[in-house]
Amino acid sequence: MSIRCFLILVLSLLLLSSSILQVARCEPDPDADIVESADEGADLGIVGDDVQDFSSGNFSPAPEVETVCLFPKNPSKNVVAGEESELLVGIKNDGQSVINVIAIQASVHLPYNYHYLLQNLSTQAFKNASVPPSSQASFPYIFGVSKFLQAGAYDLVGTIVYEIDQHPYQSTFYNGTIEVTESGGMFSVESVFLFCLGIALLGLLGFWIRNQIQQFSKKTKRAPKVEVGTGTTDASMDEWLQGTAYTQSQSNKSKKKK
Repeated sequence: MSIRCFLILVLSLLLLSSSILQVARCEPDPDADIVESADEGADLGIVGDDVQDFSSGNFSPAPEVETVCLFPKNPSKNVVAGEESELLVGIKNDGQSVINVIAIQASVHLPYNYHYLLQNLSTQAFKNASVPPSSQASFPYIFGVSKFLQAGAYDLVGTIVYEIDQHPYQSTFYNGTIEVTESGGMFSVESVFLFCLGIALLGLLGFWIRNQIQQFSKKTKRAPKVEVGTGTTDASMDEWLQGTAYTQSQSNKSKKKK
């Protein structure tokens, strides 16, 4: 009976953990978007994230433009959920026309299913940001993933939108994996659950071993009971044998013992 109760407890923990981990994959909090300050990037003419959404546009990249991405403060590409992260987008102009940078945007996807969009990150727009011919420049992009995003590996897709001779183009500067970690130290919801589950399984194993030992000890203690030197006779049997040779022999034996 106690084993069944313990199994019910373990199954309850599993169901509770699945519900908690499912909440972690909910829609992102709109308050988690990072708002660009007015002082940062003033020379580049950074507008901020309250701008037009360019994610619906499907522009092709310009053949004379090359892009590169760098995480200057985080080479390991670990992103803390709910906190600011920064990357630099480098763009090289090998053409004969000036490149006018319009905006930088990014999104977070599941690593095993690219079509499953988890979060559209903030769009950072620029004004008066240009790259002359045969030159290169870098542009900062500050973003923040949702604080409700579960810790783990995700795909980050970043694009830069620009114009050449009043024709819009779009280039993907990063399409790779980032590692999202939870804020608040080394303990996370998943690690706490796994720890509790491990303790429960160890307790169940110890209880099973104890039960097996008790059953084995009960089997070894069982032995046939043999009664020696005791005998019981019925009263009617004594009356029926009274005065016979059997009763006389029994009385003689009792006298000898005395």
